[in-house]
Amino acid sequence: MKKNILVQNDDKILLESEWIPPCIEDIKSIPKGDMPGDKIEINSLHITKAQVVAVHGGSGVGKSEIGALLSYYLNDIKIGSYVLSGDNYPHRIPKHNDAERLRVFRENGLKGLVYSGVYTEERNKILKTLQESFQDVDPDACKEHQWISAYQAAGRNGLKSYLGSLLEIDFNELNQIITNFKNGDEKLMLKRMGREESEVWYDSVDFSDKKVMIIEWTHGNNTNLQNVDIPVLLNSTPQETLEHRKLRNRDGAIDSPFTSMVLHIEQELLFSQASKAKIIVTKSGEIVSYDTYLELMGQE
Repeated sequence: MKKNILVQNDDKILLESEWIPPCIEDIKSIPKGDMPGDKIEINSLHITKAQVVAVHGGSGVGKSEIGALLSYYLNDIKIGSYVLSGDNYPHRIPKHNDAERLRVFRENGLKGLVYSGVYTEERNKILKTLQESFQDVDPDACKEHQWISAYQAAGRNGLKSYLGSLLEIDFNELNQIITNFKNGDEKLMLKRMGREESEVWYDSVDFSDKKVMIIEWTHGNNTNLQNVDIPVLLNSTPQETLEHRKLRNRDGAIDSPFTSMVLHIEQELLFSQASKAKIIVTKSGEIVSYDTYLELMGQE
């Protein structure tokens, strides 16, 4: 069985020889990422795309699945690998981080009303009612209350500064893990994060036979994450990621206006970082150049 090898040369990725993927008799037996409670669905499309290194992309694009399959192939050719989920490294557990995101949005939105000179006591009462039903994030609220647009714009800007930042994520810990791995440490203490405050712990993981660390994560190409050798973008539109999230249904409220706002901001962040990616893969599994990526995203 011939195998191909990904070779980095002059900032490009070259495929040498022909890779015939091993036959996977039991898809369910493939080792998954280490995010507790993460629901991962691997299908034939992921197996086809697994010949390409996958690291980062929007929520629901298939990072966990591709990361698991990549690890499977590497282990099959006797290259030890480990899949690390970046979702274990926010400062807060998911439900508290979601609450913090909403708090950041609303705090900055309220300040936006004040700074734009449209804040009144009466409008604040209306805003409180809208917040209680989470309609303060809904763009349709602007149809009845035009001043809400100033609130939403300021809130969005505040949320944009929080998502994927050092305030939200412990990049320092992740960077230290990467450094220790590259230095040849045989044992690494890796964080695990569940859904409750009591579900945060560390496991000692044996890396003595691991040659590749696969970090599957939305923020795998973030400027705060250091020493990533081959960042790979799995690209999708916000609508595509939203549809996949509905299928996975992690925490409910999948199609809420606030979730849609978060997904769009994450997409903007991924777009701003895309030029650093060594490989860009479309939702259909096609490898494209950065220029083609810009065309697909409707940018000149």
